[in-house]
Amino acid sequence: MRKIGIFGGSFDPIHFGHLRPALEILDALSLDEIRFIPAGQPPHRGAPGAPAALRLEMLQAAVAGDARLRVDARELRRAAPSYTVDTLAGLRAEYPDGLLALIVGMDAFLGLPGWHRWRSIFDFAHMIVAHRPGWLLHNDGVLGELVGQRRAESADALLQAAAGRILFQPVTQLEISSTRVRECIAAGGDVRYLVPDAVRELIRNSGCYVKPMEH
Repeated sequence: MRKIGIFGGSFDPIHFGHLRPALEILDALSLDEIRFIPAGQPPHRGAPGAPAALRLEMLQAAVAGDARLRVDARELRRAAPSYTVDTLAGLRAEYPDGLLALIVGMDAFLGLPGWHRWRSIFDFAHMIVAHRPGWLLHNDGVLGELVGQRRAESADALLQAAAGRILFQPVTQLEISSTRVRECIAAGGDVRYLVPDAVRELIRNSGCYVKPMEH
């Protein structure tokens, strides 16, 4: 059974706050690969600051050299908004017997009831919620009920099925965000050590986040 982690987002741009937790989850669950899937038209936020082709190129540069980290451009080819449930349905059709695990951060998980057809996600995949060590979930409301029904207490428990469970996985969470990276660049700062060097070079050469000159 192939074990695939799925990490979606705008990746505008990709940074170490994405990459380090992904690597830790890959190792903790002995996944065969993690797929980074950049959103074409994110349904819950405005248009990305960098064009799709550049976001894709930055992702490919960031994971180059590690065959376990892959980039999947299917959402960039989709004309419609990038709904996670549609992407997972497509992956499940390709890997009917595989284990699929959607990786989300705590903020995304807490907003899950606002997602398109969010309950159907568990028909296609597990969910791994990356969080800070020591974090506790409040066991109330719709999410508390969901966790009560679907929580896996360990990675081994998650791996017993191909989909349908939730695992809370503590990871090293770096205080980096794509917004902070873009703001740093717009202010004339250097994003060295916030993003991989190859990504930093692509950003510098493209000038994609530089604040336009006022006339």
